[in-house]
Amino acid sequence: MDAKAYLERIGYSGQTRPNPDVLRRLHLKHLLSIPFENLDIHQGRPIILSEEAFYDKIIERHRGGFCYELNGSFATLLDELGFRVSMLSARVAQKGGRFSPNFDHMTLLVQLEHPWLVDVGFGDSFTEPKRLDMSGPQPDREKQYRFTRRDGWTLLSRRPKGNGVWEAQYMFSLQPRKLEEFIPRCRWQQTSPRSHFRKGRLCTRLSFNGRLTLTDTKFIVTRGRRRSERPVKDTQEFTVLLRRHFGIDLN
Repeated sequence: MDAKAYLERIGYSGQTRPNPDVLRRLHLKHLLSIPFENLDIHQGRPIILSEEAFYDKIIERHRGGFCYELNGSFATLLDELGFRVSMLSARVAQKGGRFSPNFDHMTLLVQLEHPWLVDVGFGDSFTEPKRLDMSGPQPDREKQYRFTRRDGWTLLSRRPKGNGVWEAQYMFSLQPRKLEEFIPRCRWQQTSPRSHFRKGRLCTRLSFNGRLTLTDTKFIVTRGRRRSERPVKDTQEFTVLLRRHFGIDLN
């Protein structure tokens, strides 16, 4: 791990001593710089869960990744900088109040004076770490997030800021996990016809005032509460938009 190269990749400069402010800044910079994407799955390239593979793909080749890669990589950086970080297994909320199997998502716990939930690999989610020991709503841009306890699990939910219905995001255990424990589910995400990652290509990244999202069929730009969407004509246009807005060249 070359921490200096990683920090340059996310455009971070300044203090790195472990504290909440540094954690917030690292988290936000990561989301602004490194996209959530599933492109390797549709390129037929196996996704390998190892620190070396993460570093080569995300830092050396300026790619993004999905949860295991993004949070796995960020955990390594945080550990290198002196943070106490643990990988956690999460089950993602589905329709009908159900949740996906264990290890379906990786999230992170960072222990400072207080415990913090850290997640740079869930796509359109919170932009700053959230205090795990706070039960009330925690604001984040146009949304609020909260934690509740449920049958031995911790449930993360969100709603539009100020009102609306709380929507479950995922539930997780505080038991620390090892990277290799996520390998079987990662393999399923890549190969199963039931995996939503196999339904189509996706690349999305936080922007300073919204979000950029590219799929096989559309390009979506959100700025605050304004959203614009236009169709993607063909693979050639997809490739151009991917390079222009996300800095990714699959060739």
